[in-house]
Amino acid sequence: MTSEIIAPLVAALGAISLATTTYWFTKKREREAELRKEKLEHYKDFVATLSGVISGESTDEGRRAFAKSCNKFNLIAPQVVIEALQAFQQEIKSSNATPDRSTHDKLMSKLFYEMRKDLGITPKDIDQRFTLGLWASGKPPKTAA
Repeated sequence: MTSEIIAPLVAALGAISLATTTYWFTKKREREAELRKEKLEHYKDFVATLSGVISGESTDEGRRAFAKSCNKFNLIAPQVVIEALQAFQQEIKSSNATPDRSTHDKLMSKLFYEMRKDLGITPKDIDQRFTLGLWASGKPPKTAA
């Protein structure tokens, strides 16, 4: 008689455990996907505003948009991305008396490498070989009349 009660009870507990675990993992994946989507939007916004501070095309409006975009990183980006962003910001800030193009490019590449790594871009990039550059239109920004 005892086995008649224990077997269905164990089966019921197993089914409940399986359903709970499945639900938990599904919700976890959904939260991770939503966070990744949010990060992607912030990173895309950052890349778009980066064009507003490119040498020769920088405008006051572009610098303000870039600053706002950078500040959003503090909420969503992991520490390694924030550290890479801060190093890049130190290099490009207007008070940097000795800007260096090579340092700029290395720090920007490191920042983009960390952002892509955070997003889980596949295939994975190779840190030592990952370099990138930005394109400028080649036209000076319009000045207000």
